[in-house]
Amino acid sequence: MLGFGLSIEPQLWALIFVMVRVGSALIAAPVFGAVQVPLPVRITLSGAIGILVLGIHPITPPHQVFALTTFLSVAAEALVGLAMGFILQIAFAAPLIAGEMIGNSMGIGFASMVDPQSGGSSQAVGQFMSILLTLLFLSLDGHLILVDMVVKSYQALPPGAAWLTPDQLKHIAFFGGYAFSAGFLLALPVGFLLLCLNLIVGMLSRSAPALNLFAVGLPASLAVGVIALAIAFPAMGDYMQVIIREGLAASQTLVFG
Repeated sequence: MLGFGLSIEPQLWALIFVMVRVGSALIAAPVFGAVQVPLPVRITLSGAIGILVLGIHPITPPHQVFALTTFLSVAAEALVGLAMGFILQIAFAAPLIAGEMIGNSMGIGFASMVDPQSGGSSQAVGQFMSILLTLLFLSLDGHLILVDMVVKSYQALPPGAAWLTPDQLKHIAFFGGYAFSAGFLLALPVGFLLLCLNLIVGMLSRSAPALNLFAVGLPASLAVGVIALAIAFPAMGDYMQVIIREGLAASQTLVFG
């Protein structure tokens, strides 16, 4: 019952209630939450996963739709879904940080493009690394692991008792520092070579003050940066897999403890 003399099918109300957590996770998670993904696609995926959840877990939504307890239950479901997807977004911020560090060291910090995830503008190097991380995420079945985790979360955090504890919220806040440390480690091989190049160019400018620093330093930074990226890509790809696993593990720790 809706609380005003109106009625709704129990199965439909249960599906809508389940879609709150699933839809929130898809909105906040990478790949699914990209601006290029149309809203009907997200709703369809949420409904399909919601049917899967109802087939596995017996979900009993609140009987009164327009009630304070129902609104609180819906807010709790949305909070859990957003938390699971947001942790993965934190991990996906690492290549953007690494790309910004590398791009500024190469002297191409002005080269920017539209971010396919958020729709904002970011550096081209960071976008290239973010696309590579997304492809690795799909190749490692990260999207399937995310869906499986959302389905199993109804067993660990059943509706009605799904409010996150202060320790879980603290876990999300502390994991935010992982994006900076992972981005720094991802940019370390190329950044170290560019730092050495800048030291050499600085020594040359001191020994030969008449030398045009912009005519020599910028092409050298671009050449060394491109060559270093080509050489370091295998190691960077391996570390991107570590970032994906750490993000999924942090999301699982948030839900299952």
